[in-house]
Amino acid sequence: MKGASYSEIAAMLYDAHNHLQDARLHPWRTQVMADVATMGVVEAVVNGLTEADWPDVAALAQAHGWVRPSFGLHPWHVAARSPGWLTTLEDWLRAFPGAAVGEIGLDRWIENPDVPTQVACFHAQLALAVKWQRPATIHCLRAWGLLEETLRSQPLPERGFLLHSYGGPVEMIPGLVKKRAYFSLSPYFGHPRKAAQLATFQAVPLDRLLAETDAPDMAPPPELNEHPLGSSTPPLNHPANLHVSYALLAELRGMPLPELIGHVGENHRRLFGVGD
Repeated sequence: MKGASYSEIAAMLYDAHNHLQDARLHPWRTQVMADVATMGVVEAVVNGLTEADWPDVAALAQAHGWVRPSFGLHPWHVAARSPGWLTTLEDWLRAFPGAAVGEIGLDRWIENPDVPTQVACFHAQLALAVKWQRPATIHCLRAWGLLEETLRSQPLPERGFLLHSYGGPVEMIPGLVKKRAYFSLSPYFGHPRKAAQLATFQAVPLDRLLAETDAPDMAPPPELNEHPLGSSTPPLNHPANLHVSYALLAELRGMPLPELIGHVGENHRRLFGVGD
């Protein structure tokens, strides 16, 4: 990626997907939240993963006006759900009218995945997104055919849905677009080994592009990381690395950064709403 300093693109930025409630950020949380608040971020969508962290997502949304909460049961955690998990999820959606449904989805990458249970939980959460007219954020790893089958067989949110850190085949993009999909890029796609997947975003229509961090995961390569955080392996991803996602997209699309920022902002507001 050609050099692009943080100051050049610190403007009206939107982070479509992250996990700022994650306990790994606890030692730096005060500074991290202050950094995000002062770097030009209009909105960051903070995604819950389990019943246990939904209250933490809610607390962040109540404390920071730029946080949009999103509540969902991640496919990695379906085995730990309580008998009343879906009712609890609906209660959170009712309490936060601007909340999205996510992170939800399908994953065959994890060891011994319970695919039938994942599918059942995914169906139930999509149904809630439809019922409450909320966008959904979808995770998919090594289950693209199953995802396509599910999206073809289920009612989908009228607002659309986000395929975060899209890693599927380029051939699926047109069909997903017809189903009102959006596609977000994380700083991790700056790693040379992700070059082929980064190139996939050339096929995404301009009006469906979004930027994300997935913080504290999906850190950019060291040479692009202007915001190192801690010393863990793999490294934690500071949400201020959102600028890397924007710069990658701008270079990939051959577009000046301010123009790209404008398109992404419009797309984000169309999917997640304005002032909801």
